[in-house]
Amino acid sequence: MEPMVINSGDTAWMLASTALVLLMTPGLAFFYGGMVRTKSVLNMMMMSMISIGVVSVIWVIYGFELAFGYKANSPWYGAISLSGLGGVVNDFTNNGGLYPIPVLVFAAFQLMFAIITPALISGAIADRAKFTSWAVFVAIWSTLVYFPVAHWVFAFGHKVGDTVTGTGFLAGKGLEDFAGGTAVHINAGAAGLALAIVLGKRVGWRRESMRPHSLPLVMLGSGLLWFGWFGFNAGSALAANGIAALAFMNTQVATAAALAGWLLVEKIRQGHPTSLGAASGAVAGLVAITPACAFVAPWAAVVIGFIAGILCSLATGLKYRFNVDDSLDVVGVHLVAGIWGSLAIGFFGTSSVNNVGVNGIFYGGGAGLLGKQAIGVALVALYSFVATLIIGYLIEKTIGFRVKEDVEVSGIDLNEHAETAYEMTSSSRGGSIL
Repeated sequence: MEPMVINSGDTAWMLASTALVLLMTPGLAFFYGGMVRTKSVLNMMMMSMISIGVVSVIWVIYGFELAFGYKANSPWYGAISLSGLGGVVNDFTNNGGLYPIPVLVFAAFQLMFAIITPALISGAIADRAKFTSWAVFVAIWSTLVYFPVAHWVFAFGHKVGDTVTGTGFLAGKGLEDFAGGTAVHINAGAAGLALAIVLGKRVGWRRESMRPHSLPLVMLGSGLLWFGWFGFNAGSALAANGIAALAFMNTQVATAAALAGWLLVEKIRQGHPTSLGAASGAVAGLVAITPACAFVAPWAAVVIGFIAGILCSLATGLKYRFNVDDSLDVVGVHLVAGIWGSLAIGFFGTSSVNNVGVNGIFYGGGAGLLGKQAIGVALVALYSFVATLIIGYLIEKTIGFRVKEDVEVSGIDLNEHAETAYEMTSSSRGGSIL
């Protein structure tokens, strides 16, 4: 048997996918930044950007090893050597099987997932969080929540011959999550709900207008997210192959269908489709297809996306019923679509498109897969919610998490960052230019 060598095509695709996934975090910054009021747009965008800075550093120090480091009989977390990735530079990826790409490329790819997950949470607490406290939260939450959950879901063990050891808890139980429905979106959605409870409602919520200040920014952000998501999903094949092609196509059609589903609900309920609805519907479809993109046929991806658009459009109104100020609908979009997409595999999953997949109910596979998906969804959501509540309250009781009321009212951008997004200067005629 010939020794394995680096496959340049697969490696090139993975490097490109890694860059695409990184682009998603600035895209998220635009998406969230456009949805808040003028006085807090910079703070909102900075909450995404600081996630890049904090998570990148701790990922090299210990994060990658905690999530993917090999440790026999360790279903909850990986090994920690604090080597700074020094020991993986020349290795091949071995995560349930040997892949002809450098493990350092795999580490970089997974880093981008680790970056965007806490950034997603920030939308639930827009306008009211101390920036330094948020940075501390990102470091603690990533360490205690994201890295272990990533191990549960994405660590497929170290394979030597026919022996596999070190598999993550949920991966070993048969959970199917191709690109992060549980580890990323349900994880972030449950955490967003917890933080919204910890920080409480914005000043003037439900009394004052808090409409998006820039819908073009929202549309730009959703477009960048859509573009980068092809790396997120298709890149999770870890190769330029047929599974990547399936994930790519399913990502596109599910997102398009979800956009249509959301707009249909708006048309029926409000009489007009909106640009905010189009952007939000697209994100809902991207979230829903993420866990299922390599396990379902394209026709099923359309159905999954369309239902996601409808469900999430309806779900975003529940925060008013439960009186929880989830500012930018992290719960209504990421948690709801993540749950639906993960459970949908139990109905639409088929081995006919992926020989490592399991048949769901509609393909004669029975309810077994659906049960495994439901257990995975419940455990990740519960762990993330409880752990985030604890972390959030500890930060609030020590260094403080929420800004003072006068800071929130006058503008968090000016108070936290000493700058504003839009300068208003006087003209020679005494008027103002926006």
